[in-house]
Amino acid sequence: MNKHAKYTVNNPALKTLLKASYTLKDIERIQQALHAYKTLEFTTTSNGLFPAAAAADAQNTGYKYVWVRDNIYVAYAHYIMGQHDVAAKTLSVLMAYFKKFSFRFTNIIENPEQKERVMQRPNIRFDGETLTEIDEDWEHAQNDALGYFVWLYCTLAAQPETQSLIALNNAAVQMLSKFVLYFEAIRYWEDPDSGHWEEGRKVSASSIGPVIAGLKALRSLVSCRQLTLGLSQTPNSSKRLTSQLITNGATALSKILPWECRNSENERRYDAALLYLIYPLRVVTKSQAETILTEVATALTGGYGIARYPYDSFWCEDFQDLDKSIQTAKYTGREAWLKEQNRAVQRGKESQWCIFDPIISAIYGEWFQASGDAKYLKLQTLHLNRALGQITGENNTVDTGKGNNEPVKLPAYRCPELFYWQHGEYVPNVSTPLLWTQANLCIALKMMERNLAVSQP
Repeated sequence: MNKHAKYTVNNPALKTLLKASYTLKDIERIQQALHAYKTLEFTTTSNGLFPAAAAADAQNTGYKYVWVRDNIYVAYAHYIMGQHDVAAKTLSVLMAYFKKFSFRFTNIIENPEQKERVMQRPNIRFDGETLTEIDEDWEHAQNDALGYFVWLYCTLAAQPETQSLIALNNAAVQMLSKFVLYFEAIRYWEDPDSGHWEEGRKVSASSIGPVIAGLKALRSLVSCRQLTLGLSQTPNSSKRLTSQLITNGATALSKILPWECRNSENERRYDAALLYLIYPLRVVTKSQAETILTEVATALTGGYGIARYPYDSFWCEDFQDLDKSIQTAKYTGREAWLKEQNRAVQRGKESQWCIFDPIISAIYGEWFQASGDAKYLKLQTLHLNRALGQITGENNTVDTGKGNNEPVKLPAYRCPELFYWQHGEYVPNVSTPLLWTQANLCIALKMMERNLAVSQP
């Protein structure tokens, strides 16, 4: 039996709409239900950025702040849905933020050894309302987040339908040039960073890949818009530098995949962040993608979602019963503590996240578009159903922390960050709804809609 065949559907009303195969009308009914309950409405800051979560507890968890990576996925979802102005506004504000703190790029470009002081790196988490940095220690060495920004900014700036919405004035081009010089200065292809999960630094495939995608998108943009980057004396030299950085990354990536990290001290074979290298970044081969999907399915997939990696201690078993200082220890640089905590996690009791099934659905959707093979449409449907099954129902509750007597009832029709094992059952965590989950579900629904329009004209 397919391991994915058994999964939980949290919302009984929504369960009646789920099917093993869909028509366009079926997808329309699902979208109408989600629209009625505002499931996929995005909370936004006053200037067009997006907080990590719209949860009632976002003030206490810090999810009221803006993460670059999350905002790229929300912007990308709006782009896929045809809401180009929303996507462009988000990217424009992020560009303004990076320009405001461009000195962080310059300092490391001129003094590469400063990269070891991670608080001096470009901050990837900040106050979105004021575009100011947060006075709090954080694992800001996150090359993937910077690569994602360059990728989407350059992608939209090159597309005919969106290029007029993305600034390519001298200031923007110079800022893009600083990204390239920064990636060169830190030697991104061998730079240990904290990556998608903001944990102990290691050389990770899931961080190298987004930078490759960003550099490729920039190279394409330079060519199609005939730009001159401020990297050297001649345009040809600039192109050679960008191409060399892409080659360096591709060589390193090929030596790591299908693992996440092969360094003996921090080696990790399975990590669901690798899925993003398949879609939307498209920086791996079909063979590599198939291996990643197989390993995620066998090693990380559960009945509620997909674990980030084996022995992940974030939102581990009875996480809300842990002392608050322990819950936040992973964000204070205590890497040794994190490794010890991960070793204590019971295999199979890791938190199961909701940001992966929609992406797997989109991957199979692209493969169906390319091949017309019905098996891919079937798998696309299965993972869309798993993603829809993660939406909260009337009876989902959340434990808000040690010392509270009664769990708090969650609103129905919301997209959780994850489900974790609390007091003998999997329940959503407090970061519900998570905007990254909403974004990925929007992408999966749009992909299904497109495929059905082709296969069922």
